[in-house]
Amino acid sequence: MRGASMITAGRAAGVARAAIAATFVAITCVPPYLISTSAEAKIARPAPRDEGRLFRIVKDGVPDSFVLGTIHAADPRTSTLSEPISAALSQSRLLTVEMIPEARDEELQAFEYVEKGSPGLPSLMDPSAYARLRTALVEQGIAPEVVDRLKPWAAMMRIARAHTKSPTLTPLDQLIYVEARRRRLNIQPLEMLDEQVAAFDSIPLDSQVALLLHALDHHADLEATALQTIAAWLRGDLDAIARIAANDDGRFRSLRPHYARLIEHVIEGRTALMHHRLILPLRSGRVFVAIGAMHLHGKKGLLALLRADGYRIARVW
Repeated sequence: MRGASMITAGRAAGVARAAIAATFVAITCVPPYLISTSAEAKIARPAPRDEGRLFRIVKDGVPDSFVLGTIHAADPRTSTLSEPISAALSQSRLLTVEMIPEARDEELQAFEYVEKGSPGLPSLMDPSAYARLRTALVEQGIAPEVVDRLKPWAAMMRIARAHTKSPTLTPLDQLIYVEARRRRLNIQPLEMLDEQVAAFDSIPLDSQVALLLHALDHHADLEATALQTIAAWLRGDLDAIARIAANDDGRFRSLRPHYARLIEHVIEGRTALMHHRLILPLRSGRVFVAIGAMHLHGKKGLLALLRADGYRIARVW
């Protein structure tokens, strides 16, 4: 019953992730370690700086697996299945994704409302700011009474999502899911819907409101951020994607603690969960992992966690 509930929850919805710049890349390098230069002296190598989009995961005695850092934005340059992706899928038996990317708009029907007894958005925002928010979300097709009950993070995602959606293009992770179904691969979500929602809920309320107000007041910056993230992904520059998502350009210094909380709860915490869910599938090999590229970055990223598990990481694309 637990397995069935995971699939049902995965198919029920997926939370939009555009505001965190979404999508995530990585590269090849050996893990940091000490090399002996003499019996007495050891020199520490610097930590690997990962660059790339698609990686081969190698361990002796296990068929190779692959990790792709995806980008959730729909863009002509990213909404395509490249030859390296197709070739990796052809060598795989299992696709693992953050969540099953079906019916993504249905999350508002059950999961993004403010819980009964909690403060609604009108009580958390200046009346003029809330009026602008309400107008913007109603223009997206959200009923006014639903807007009143949204959690701040859900409203923020909706505002940011407008800069990454396209009526004619399909994001890369959804293209991969459709292709995997066509090839009859097994498909496994790495998190349940309520787990993903819980990660967003865990962001302190003051940070949720601050990030929402920033998204509401800086439409041009959101659009520029989306374009910068796409450009960094096309270069395979995982470090740049992380800096963009962390608001690390110095323009909005007061927001940096709030972005740090967002990354801690929504990126790092969920990465640890997805890594845990991958441990057993990877032991059998031939797994294609498709998750947002930011989940691959840094000391707490998936590539570092896999290196610690004894896997070697080789850049494919």
